[in-house]
Amino acid sequence: MQTKTIPLALKKRDILAAAQSGTGKTAAFLLPILEELLEKKQPNTPILRALILVPTRELATQIAKAVDDYAKYMDIERLAVFGGVSAKEQERKIAKGIDILVATSGRLMEHIKNKSVDLSSVTTVVIDEVDTMLDMGFLEDIESILPNVGPHRQIMMFSATMNQNVKKLAKEFLTDPVVIEVASQRSTVKIIDQQIVLVDENKKAELLSYLIGSRNYSQVLVFVNMKKEADELVEHLELDGLSALCIHGDVRQSARGKALKKFKSGDIRVLVATDIAARGIDIELLPVVVNYALPETISDYTHRIGRTGRAGNAGTAITLLSVKDYKLMIEIEKELIINVPRVEIEGFETTEKKPRLFKARPKQLSVKKAEAKKAAKKTGYTKTNAPEKKPAKKRKTTKRDSNRSFGK
Repeated sequence: MQTKTIPLALKKRDILAAAQSGTGKTAAFLLPILEELLEKKQPNTPILRALILVPTRELATQIAKAVDDYAKYMDIERLAVFGGVSAKEQERKIAKGIDILVATSGRLMEHIKNKSVDLSSVTTVVIDEVDTMLDMGFLEDIESILPNVGPHRQIMMFSATMNQNVKKLAKEFLTDPVVIEVASQRSTVKIIDQQIVLVDENKKAELLSYLIGSRNYSQVLVFVNMKKEADELVEHLELDGLSALCIHGDVRQSARGKALKKFKSGDIRVLVATDIAARGIDIELLPVVVNYALPETISDYTHRIGRTGRAGNAGTAITLLSVKDYKLMIEIEKELIINVPRVEIEGFETTEKKPRLFKARPKQLSVKKAEAKKAAKKTGYTKTNAPEKKPAKKRKTTKRDSNRSFGK
């Protein structure tokens, strides 16, 4: 990703790049931004030159930290703005002057409406995980934000999937873009050791505790689909003696940050997360990801398991598969051209009735019926020339029958 992107970015070309998480795209767009600032920036005079739009708070925080790491010996002022924290404090920092702004679209729209930020000086715009932003309904925000940026700007869009919505947005705002595709969903998924464990829905929590304990996993990221499910699972894991916390939309930003920090440092063993809350999570050398329930989309599936096996490192992804998700798993395997082995763990064997995964074949005629048809064809016997059936003899009506007809 960096080899293909950086030379083009330095030439100020518009870029549309398809790349999965873990392929080094953050450095691919940050390093050219810092190079330009190094050449043009005047000492002690921060001017907003770069805007980086992201779908979630966690990703904004992560990219801001990456700026700190890459620009450690540079005089660079950066700021991450997102909801859940004081907007007034953000306004104060913007007024002091910044070089790079990392923002979620909702909070940035607030600052634009309040006229607390001026984007006219921005020369580089990055939209990271643009497919996720569109899936989350941020298209109108993006279309409202970009016209506030100066006309002489470079735009780089990074997406996990190159779907029609992404292409449509690129066509609307990018000028003669270079399209870069590095690793497809299929190739990224294939390098991760994937496993499916068959289990009844009501045994999943118990099985998860068993797997973490018996296999001695030191760090496990567990994905669920619902906030309530996350809360209940954390409670179950804690009762089984496994330190766990969860992050989802109802958890305060400060608490989400603390949970993620504790997980990265090893203070807790299990982090339970919903898809939206986990967008942009980057945990170095994360060994195991668990799909407690399958996500609704293939894109979310590849995003989830892509939290492990990053930057060429080994990783394991386990899916706890109950009967209700059988068909969905087959669709995922078909799209990604993979065949994940299924296993059952002793003591957790499935008892639920397995669904029919394929359409039943049409019923074949019995041998006798086939022979009868063949014989009929030879003799010329058909339904139209068949002899009339004799009418059935009428049964004599008895006194008992007539009484019954009148309810007697």
